[in-house]
Amino acid sequence: MSMQSETTVNKADDPEMGLFERYLTAWVFLSIVIGIVLGHFFSDTFHLIGGLEIAKVNLPVAVLVWLMIIPMLLKIDLSALKRVGQHWRGVTVTLFVNWAVKPFSMAILAWLFIGWLFRDWLPADQIDSYIAGLIILAAAPCTAMVFVWSHLMKGEQHFTLSQVALNDVIMLFAFAPVVGLLLGLSAITVPWDTLLLSVLVYIVIPLAIASLWRRGLLKQENGEIRLQRLLDRLHPVSLIALLTTLVLLFGFQGEQIIKQPLIILLLAVPILIQVFFNSGLAYLLNRAVRSPHCVAGPSALIGASNFFELAVATAIALFGFGSGAALATVVGVLIEVPVMLIAVKAVNRSRGWYESRDGIMPGEQCCPHNGQFSAS
Repeated sequence: MSMQSETTVNKADDPEMGLFERYLTAWVFLSIVIGIVLGHFFSDTFHLIGGLEIAKVNLPVAVLVWLMIIPMLLKIDLSALKRVGQHWRGVTVTLFVNWAVKPFSMAILAWLFIGWLFRDWLPADQIDSYIAGLIILAAAPCTAMVFVWSHLMKGEQHFTLSQVALNDVIMLFAFAPVVGLLLGLSAITVPWDTLLLSVLVYIVIPLAIASLWRRGLLKQENGEIRLQRLLDRLHPVSLIALLTTLVLLFGFQGEQIIKQPLIILLLAVPILIQVFFNSGLAYLLNRAVRSPHCVAGPSALIGASNFFELAVATAIALFGFGSGAALATVVGVLIEVPVMLIAVKAVNRSRGWYESRDGIMPGEQCCPHNGQFSAS
């Protein structure tokens, strides 16, 4: 399946990147295949790279995430965050889906598919563990990668940043109670080091770098032009970092994918349904309350993606490294990028229908986009 791309880059001047953008989905799936193959034949190398982590935060992946999101954060004027209040409807919808719907819908789907429909095809002693892992995965909203999805669908970056920050704050207080409630546990061991380090590494540090870099450029003569030239140069770096991240993630799990493909496929089913259900629900609710499309898109994608570092670390802390819960959270990691790209494509292609509702202001009027590449 190929994904046509809308882009402001002049393809005649940059035909190579035009090819990358035009067939982004194809490159994504090629990266997945390469990752699985390399992970199988060079497992020791990937184990070494996978072991370069602090508190379950993989350092090479963290660097790649920086390369993906810093160009997007460079576009954010922190002084403009005060105007995000005008999008309070989108904020409300996102919080509702993230915390009142998503963990509970995943619990229902996990019990239905893993606990009942697929029970005979899964190891009996791991059923409850698989269900627990899926619930833990859904209880942790995504952070850094949301900037990538928002950028791909021309989302309002200030709204995205404020929503991510708000989710991070809520997660500090709500993650453990929600997981404990759904798992029937009186106490949850939250890996606070992973949670806090992830927020620091994926949000605070790259945002500080981007803000200082942006401020320094704009102080110079022709600052706006310099900033745009920098964004143009960094644009291909973001794409390459995204694809390289996929190679690493699938390389880390290449052996498991080949050894137990059926289990991974079965675990992926409720995750897929959950992603499409929650993203669709957030998208429709935003349309119902007349949020602009550039807010509804990020809202839908934030409501569907997951904070997989926290989920994996929590599953390991509660159930052990080789548990079904840990495997279930890893499956979420593996399918997130390709599935979210499909969600981005759906959001982009439905924009005309979305904005046909009376009272919805066209995106260009309320949140102009100055991005460089998008999936449509």
